[in-house]
Amino acid sequence: VQLQASGGGLVQPGGSLRLSCAASGFTLDYYYIGWFRRAPGKEREGVSCISGRDGSTFYVDSVKGRFTISRDNDKNMVYLEMNHLEPADTAIYYCYTPFGWGQGTQVTVSS
Repeated sequence: VQLQASGGGLVQPGGSLRLSCAASGFTLDYYYIGWFRRAPGKEREGVSCISGRDGSTFYVDSVKGRFTISRDNDKNMVYLEMNHLEPADTAIYYCYTPFGWGQGTQVTVSS
């Protein structure tokens, strides 16, 4: 099982990024998949996840209305569309499944 996150970068406050997670080694549509982040000096925080069964979604309160999670089971990909980014969103973002998580991608929101 491998998970590879990508799409991070440096963006100004108010900007947008789209994170992608490529999953391999298992069939994505049978499992939930999500994103968590870890900011310097802070604990790991679950950001969003999406069910493999019915596509239901979860968002932490701080990103509701700004982030959107989606999945493409045919491509075994999960995405996190992040809009209206804030400096508090600065962190390394990881995608995760019941099997664990892979290498993250750095998101930096700064002017």
